[in-house]
Amino acid sequence: MVFKQLITGIAFGLAVMPAQAALSVFTCEPEWADLVRALVPDADIHIATNAQQDPHYIEARPSLISAMRRADIAVCTGASLEAGWLPALISRASNRDIQPGKPGLFFAAEQVSLHQPHDHLDRSMGDVHPEGDPHIHLDPARVPVIVDALADRIVTLVPSRENGIRLRQRQWHVRWKLETARWRQAAENLEGLSVAVQHSTFGYLLRWLGVEAPIDLEPKPGLPPSASNLSDVLADPALARIKLILIATYQGERPAQWLSSQTELPVEVLPGTVNDQAGTDSLAELISHIIGRLEHHQKAQEKAGGHG
Repeated sequence: MVFKQLITGIAFGLAVMPAQAALSVFTCEPEWADLVRALVPDADIHIATNAQQDPHYIEARPSLISAMRRADIAVCTGASLEAGWLPALISRASNRDIQPGKPGLFFAAEQVSLHQPHDHLDRSMGDVHPEGDPHIHLDPARVPVIVDALADRIVTLVPSRENGIRLRQRQWHVRWKLETARWRQAAENLEGLSVAVQHSTFGYLLRWLGVEAPIDLEPKPGLPPSASNLSDVLADPALARIKLILIATYQGERPAQWLSSQTELPVEVLPGTVNDQAGTDSLAELISHIIGRLEHHQKAQEKAGGHG
């Protein structure tokens, strides 16, 4: 009887205990929301941008200010990617926990080394980031490092949830390693592939795959290509090696389509980040999708005997 009363009392106590509040997370880009969700599935996540937007240029809207004001942690890329809008957003939100140097502000780019850092910058170089190329989220080798650092940071903020976070962290690594093995195998099918790009959105993944990108339609980082720039591209000897023009969904298609009309090269428009479409709604699926499209074009070119 006493045991039954004890069990009843424990059950009643659990029932009346307040539910643990969901972790409130502000992410600057969808890729970081995907990683947060893998570690803390019940997190309340607000994403500032989407695959149709250039993350360099976002307005600090009232809804974003409100979301950051409520957040326990903000997860962003850093490396000056959001320099045009994030500092103003942080200032206007006045969240004392989300400030430079505080645990509540997490920059993914600070956790890894970046490609092409610059010691000296001037306006003639275009929209160049001094820290290096910030588009790290499609790099199969760098993302696991970021996941571990993000898990550590979240545990610092909510130590009571460490066991669950560490379990999901390990599960994520197992899945990612399996995917990475598949991507490595697929990379063998891409040997010799060269593409033209517009900006460095896919740069880390292309380098990891061993795919060359000798032509960038942008004359300088962040500067849209003009007719004169595209004429220069036509005269570039590297064009003879190009098999595909690859651009992101947030970029205007006109320059790529013009070059295609002059060269008969195919244009592939792909999301540069996670979106809500099936097959690209997680980082792993997005990378698989991009690699699959590259393989498709490589096979098509081999079947047609190559370009040029």
